[in-house]
Amino acid sequence: MRIRRLAIDDYDEIVQLWSRAKLPFRPKGRDNKRETEAQMDTYPTLFLGMYEADRLVGVVVSTSDGRKGWINRLAVAPEYRHRGIARRLIVESEKRFRKLGLALFCSLIDDDNGASKELFRKCGYVEHHDIIYFSKRDSDEV
Repeated sequence: MRIRRLAIDDYDEIVQLWSRAKLPFRPKGRDNKRETEAQMDTYPTLFLGMYEADRLVGVVVSTSDGRKGWINRLAVAPEYRHRGIARRLIVESEKRFRKLGLALFCSLIDDDNGASKELFRKCGYVEHHDIIYFSKRDSDEV
């Protein structure tokens, strides 16, 4: 298996993987093709896919706010789980963040997603109970 940078030509394959992995996404909003392409242009080295031959089996969309590296949209095809793919994508994201001069890495995980929380713990991340997340959205699609 190999990791490679994703491009907008991979969009349909990314969305199919998110669907198979049951990762919630908003194709009419922030996850539409135009928005995804804009993010890829902003963070060209941080959209990564894990491939077995020519098949996309894992994906991570990472970003930076200039102070922190954010690991987002991490998904692995159900039939490829428990093979270390997500861990390898996290490690590769961290390497790329370091090349950008970042030393703090974060991920927002839904409280009921125990598998993801456990994965990040195993990768050395600390869960913070003293932080409350607030958001304001112009619509349900953003």
